[in-house]
Amino acid sequence: MRRWLCLLPLLWLAACQQPVPPGPAADGALWLERSAPARGADQRVRFLVIHYTAGDFPTALATLTEEHVSAHYLIPASPPQRGGKPVVWQLVPEQARAWHAGASGWGDRTNLNDTSIGIELENPGFEPRLLGQRWFRFPPAQIAALSVLAGQIVQRYGIAPQNVVGHADIAPQRKQDPGPLFPWQALAAEGIGAWPEAARVAAFLQGRPPQQPVPTARLLALLAAYGYPVTEGMDSEAQRRVIAAFQMHFRPADYRGLPDAESEAIARALLAQYPPGR
Repeated sequence: MRRWLCLLPLLWLAACQQPVPPGPAADGALWLERSAPARGADQRVRFLVIHYTAGDFPTALATLTEEHVSAHYLIPASPPQRGGKPVVWQLVPEQARAWHAGASGWGDRTNLNDTSIGIELENPGFEPRLLGQRWFRFPPAQIAALSVLAGQIVQRYGIAPQNVVGHADIAPQRKQDPGPLFPWQALAAEGIGAWPEAARVAAFLQGRPPQQPVPTARLLALLAAYGYPVTEGMDSEAQRRVIAAFQMHFRPADYRGLPDAESEAIARALLAQYPPGR
């Protein structure tokens, strides 16, 4: 009998460490029955959208905390340090919707405000020049902070690599951010976003000159399969903007929007690495 009495505290402790089975739980004036969870549910957050502010930090902070536009996070060009860690501004809770994407589309989704988290990076964007545009680089400290934040978000919501996108990717007719100097390849190497494997690109290029023209419709079909918003009836300039957005992301050395063999090879490589619907 004494032996059993000694074992009782141990048995009680073991029982307390078992997971609590689903069942009714008190919530204020209600009991919530949780024993029959539905299978038809998934994460609200499916996309991570990267922006630049096209202005300085104080202006961006004022704009993003007004009524009509917002983002979940804002990262300064030179994040201050607190306790040896960079400070990032959270402006909207992740579970809430921010107004950052606007009219947008990716894959079979539209209005990406509903299903995305938006991160704004302090960056002037570009300034016009006589022979084009001068783009501004992203400081290493800013990208280091972004890498930590984006890595946490991607892991938290299981965001697929092809769903880490720029504002230009989801709204190519009106946006260019984060621009051709954004380090997509470096982030992809850390598990944040997609990047085509060089060997795959070379295989799909099949020895063709990179600038060899390809049919516009064929390239646009590949971009649409990957996720880019391609619609019927687009004029030539609208088609060029979609191709330019893709090139700015995956081949920033030349983003004139011309349909060429290298762009086609990159698109095919991406589709092979990240199959649609996966």
